Parts: sequence; structure tokens; C-alpha cells
Amino acid sequence: MEHLTTRKIIGAAIEVHRRLGPGLLESTYEMCLAQEFKFLNISYERQCSYPLIYREVLLESGFRLDFLVEKQVVVEIKAVEAISNIHVSQLLTYLRLLNLRKGLLLNFNVPALKDGIKRVSNEPEETSLRPSTFSAPLR
Repeated sequence: MEHLTTRKIIGAAIEVHRRLGPGLLESTYEMCLAQEFKFLNISYERQCSYPLIYREVLLESGFRLDFLVEKQVVVEIKAVEAISNIHVSQLLTYLRLLNLRKGLLLNFNVPALKDGIKRVSNEPEETSLRPSTFSAPLR
């Protein structure tokens, strides 16, 4: 289900980027992506604020997401030269705090949006299912 949702989100983002191109503010892309979600009947929450418990104290507005799409995928909008490790760490923290598995970083400040999409997962890697790059072939 999350895979289908991320595909719909990426399709909507590509449409926004196709119409606007790079060079605008994050807030502009966010507003337009919200409109695209409406056109496509994709359910979302925008600029959602979530509480955070820190040292047993409830902080009403602990953090804020750009989008939570279909209650399962966190989307963070960027308009930067390049996505950095801190952007990925931020999204991973959001996913961990909300106990969600999938997130997307969408950087609209690129000539082709496919180069500005970063999928982020909060799932432990299943290394036992992946062949080791150091193992010799079986004979």
C-alpha cells in the first residue's frame, strides 16, 4: 500500500515540477503540491504539528511535518542545492517518532525532479536476505 502511495506522491510532485520548474521557495511548491493532491483525490494533512514528550513533559508542538499523506507517508519539501544528510536524519527522526515506515524528501531545486527524490525508510535492513558483496559464488 505504501508503495502505491509513494508512486502517487511522486507523480503529483513531478506534475508540479513540470509546471513550475526549479527556483521557487519551498512554500510555493508545498502549496502547489497540496493543490495537486486535491486534484488527484489523495488524502493528506499539511503542516501537521505533533506533540513530543521530553523528560516526561508534554510539548504540544514538538515538531511539524510538511505533509502526512494517506496517514502513512511523511513528505518533506526542499528547494535546496542538494539534499544533505541532515535532511535525511530529520525525516528519519520524524518517522521514528510517529512509528511510520516510509518517507519522501522532494527537492524541487533541480532541473529534473527525478534527481531530487530521496526515499527514506524506517525499517531495519534485512541483511540476511541480501547476498554479501564479499562472498564467493557457490560451486
